Amino acid sequence: MPAFQPDSFIVSDVLPSPSFDERVGGAPDIILLHYTGMQSGEAALRRLTTAESKVSAHYVVFEDGRIVQCVPEEKRAWHAGVSFWAGETDINSRSIGIEVVNPGHEFGYQNFPLRQIAAVISLCKSIMTRYIVSSDRVLAHSDVAPSRKQDPGEKFPWELLHESGIGHWVRPARTNVDGVKLHPGDRGDAVARLQRMLAAYGYGIEETGQYDDTTRDVVIAFQRHFRQARVDGVADPSTQLTLRTLSDTRPRKTG
Repeated sequence: MPAFQPDSFIVSDVLPSPSFDERVGGAPDIILLHYTGMQSGEAALRRLTTAESKVSAHYVVFEDGRIVQCVPEEKRAWHAGVSFWAGETDINSRSIGIEVVNPGHEFGYQNFPLRQIAAVISLCKSIMTRYIVSSDRVLAHSDVAPSRKQDPGEKFPWELLHESGIGHWVRPARTNVDGVKLHPGDRGDAVARLQRMLAAYGYGIEETGQYDDTTRDVVIAFQRHFRQARVDGVADPSTQLTLRTLSDTRPRKTG
């Protein structure tokens, strides 16, 4: 791809990626957040702009707040992979992908610097001036691919984004709340209700009444985003209460 004009004035550099194509189905309405999961940001940037890798993202945000744009927002970047959210499977067409530089779980997962998160917030706000993105469609890669991905992970400060008007989030219920815990291997109506609520929120899960591997993976993804104090795949009362509060407070669709 030849050089192009950045979509936002807060972009520091443009480094075009050859890995993109045309969107299908109209303007993007999801912001999808990732971590790079490599040993350095520069290594990640090389991979995201090399044709052989066949992966890309619209933006890369470095630890010092520098923002590099690799794909124009009007184009479909290749960052989500096999994914699902709220009935949609072509998440690349529906989303703008932001890679946040962090070595991830494989290379020594680190806290995200405040300067970096401030840049992510500014970038998201800039994107939201150009597209209609409902708060419950600011998502983690792990939300749309829970059996494959962990990013941006349980250290990503979703609360800070929410305080700046980005993303749907509620204060999680305390982990010492009394009540019924649902574990992998459990069966019954309570498991079916959990699956129903997760599916209604957008996760790719069927209502089977069996707490199978997919259910565990989705619960882990939910915890990484919304109940980060304990990420174990067990739907304890804290997880269930947090999910219920999210469901009750999500933005209403209009039109």
